[in-house]
Amino acid sequence: MEHYNPLLKDRQFGKKFITIGEVMLRLTPPNYEKIRMATTFEASYGGAEANIALALANLGIDSTFFSVVPNNSLGKSAVRMLRSYDVHCTPMILSTPEETPTHRLGTYYLETGYGIRPSKVTYDRKHSAISEYDFSNVDIDKLLDGYDWLHLSGITPALGKNCADFILECLKVAHAKGLTVSFDGNFRSKLWTWEEARDYCTMCLPYINVLIGIEPYHLWKDEEDHSKGDWKDGVPLQPSYEQQDEVFQKFVERYPNLKCIARHVRYAHSGSQNSLKAFLWYEGHTFESKMFTFNILDRVGGGDAFASGLIYAMMNDYKAMDIVNFAVASSVLKHTIRGDANITDNAVEIKNIMNQNFDIKR
Repeated sequence: MEHYNPLLKDRQFGKKFITIGEVMLRLTPPNYEKIRMATTFEASYGGAEANIALALANLGIDSTFFSVVPNNSLGKSAVRMLRSYDVHCTPMILSTPEETPTHRLGTYYLETGYGIRPSKVTYDRKHSAISEYDFSNVDIDKLLDGYDWLHLSGITPALGKNCADFILECLKVAHAKGLTVSFDGNFRSKLWTWEEARDYCTMCLPYINVLIGIEPYHLWKDEEDHSKGDWKDGVPLQPSYEQQDEVFQKFVERYPNLKCIARHVRYAHSGSQNSLKAFLWYEGHTFESKMFTFNILDRVGGGDAFASGLIYAMMNDYKAMDIVNFAVASSVLKHTIRGDANITDNAVEIKNIMNQNFDIKR
């Protein structure tokens, strides 16, 4: 049965969004405890692409998530959670033990940081259903039919060759069908090596329109002589405007299919207090956002909230400075919300952060 999002009743002709990835069970010790101290865990569900689908659905975007989960209580609970936040899950596959022999939902454990102690993630996602599924059974053209925007990340292809081949084919089909394609490299060192990630994600670049983050990609100064280095070599994690603008320009020169590039820059004062700003290349110019400083309740999903804010602002034709400030404000707000995703259901709340309006709303 087709899932209905009541928030869309006045937006019947709005753009339709789809994303593909893994949804996982998240287990968190309460009260900032470490795992070795915990006797109970708080359970929730999340994952980079799922977080973005959920955040956009909350803001009224027609949002669909595709994944493979085991046909058991955990898999069904993950789907039920997404549907409760108005994410369309109709195309999702609930696999049988024959299709995915290990028949499990990926899990991760989060130790929430406090003060000078950073947060820590422990994965238990090997042999999850999505990593064992045979995607040759999926008609990608049919899966993407009727959508305007596809979002993918570098996490899913790191799960295995089946996922890597599937994601690359999705990029090619979406490009051929004329969808706007956004991609977040989202490097995970516990899933693959830096060089593996760079090699794969660089293959994706010709099919991407909106690039989120500038790593992990090769941007060689000379494609024939790699000893001359990468244009990003020597650029600090917290670059100046001029340094970031040069890197953006080199990306666009090499890949003219890119219509937008965005990256956020984090300043970690402690495990509990950070500052964020972002750079955006759009319509031929580089823009720099405001700087936001804030205390952290839950850092996980901050990058996904940045991506969802960026996508929402672009889908709603915001001006460039408003796009980059809205994206950063979305991420900042997520840091104050427990769980993986930004569950904010009113764009005005994000705009208030964007405009640094912190007064009580009555």
